[in-house]
Amino acid sequence: MSSSSLTVQGLAKRYGDFVALAPTDLVVADGEFLTLLGPSGSGKTTLLSLLAGLVPPDEGIVRIGAQDVTYAPPYERDIGVVFQNYALFPHMTIAENIAFPLKMRKIPEAEAKKRAREALEMVHLPHIAGRYPRELSGGQQQRVALARCMVYKPSIILMDEPLGALDKKLREHMQLEIKHLHRELGTTVVYVTHDQEEAMTMSDRICLMNSGRIEQLGTPADLYFRPRTLFVADFLGESNLLPAALGPRLGDEAEIRLGSAGIPGRALANGQDLPPGSSVRVMVRPQNLSIARPSGDETAVMGRVSDVMVTGSLTKVYMQPLDAALPPLVAAFATRNEAEAIRIDDVLALSWDSRDAVVIPDRAPAAVAGIAAKAA
Repeated sequence: MSSSSLTVQGLAKRYGDFVALAPTDLVVADGEFLTLLGPSGSGKTTLLSLLAGLVPPDEGIVRIGAQDVTYAPPYERDIGVVFQNYALFPHMTIAENIAFPLKMRKIPEAEAKKRAREALEMVHLPHIAGRYPRELSGGQQQRVALARCMVYKPSIILMDEPLGALDKKLREHMQLEIKHLHRELGTTVVYVTHDQEEAMTMSDRICLMNSGRIEQLGTPADLYFRPRTLFVADFLGESNLLPAALGPRLGDEAEIRLGSAGIPGRALANGQDLPPGSSVRVMVRPQNLSIARPSGDETAVMGRVSDVMVTGSLTKVYMQPLDAALPPLVAAFATRNEAEAIRIDDVLALSWDSRDAVVIPDRAPAAVAGIAAKAA
């Protein structure tokens, strides 16, 4: 990883007894696109506000490069902020809006106009310089907000739900625009969203937050395929979570016993250091769950089909395991003609590759549960 652009140590914020952000450590690499993801109240916007200098921390340190900016005002932090509401000045032309940050920094007028034109070209809108914000579409306003943020070349750009007000098609288009600009400029970006697909699509790493703390930090693949907690597994995408008893370790895998019948199997230990006999959940994504007609294999999980949904390119088969101790399961696969042969009440055998199943502790660690209880 390259040198750090942003470092947070023990950063915390409380409002009375409410823990908005528990003491948090975070390092963002130079040029990285990091997304703060989580449900409402998880602490992601609080963390972004602390980074921006919009609110003071109760404790902890914020560094940009080697400089301590913990209590520095926003204009001294060399950052740009893009908000969901764009915050464009309605009485200024687009060119004047974009040049405004340069004017505040005492940049000569000729240089400010030149850089404003370059910023508009960067977002592919050079023809709207003389218009006013009310004359632009939502997508155009968003690109202008990005141009105004980038025109003074901050070392870090913070984005707070910048696409939240756009429709789905325009939102997806702007995701690509932002990613292209990020690659072109190499600027460090910290991006806040509650949209899982947006985070998975855009991020180098995702910082998933819950109850004022970091639940897991890693690449999109890390969080999707190797969740460390039940919250991560349940929040990101659709998952099957089967209760099991943990058996002995076998390299990076572990033996498991599923349901009341103790059906044997294996799953990735997922870096968990739990003793044999521990109560765990085994996560298998729907696309990794295979279904077949019964073959007499007593080690398979047997399930009765409760519903079949063809959603175009994808078919989902919902099943209720015959073992009542196991929860309902869903398998997903590319739609094919033989999918029509699967009918409600069919009994099928369910299986998976051990490399596609991961062990997750059945409960959150005590420290996490304590923070969650305080936040509540």
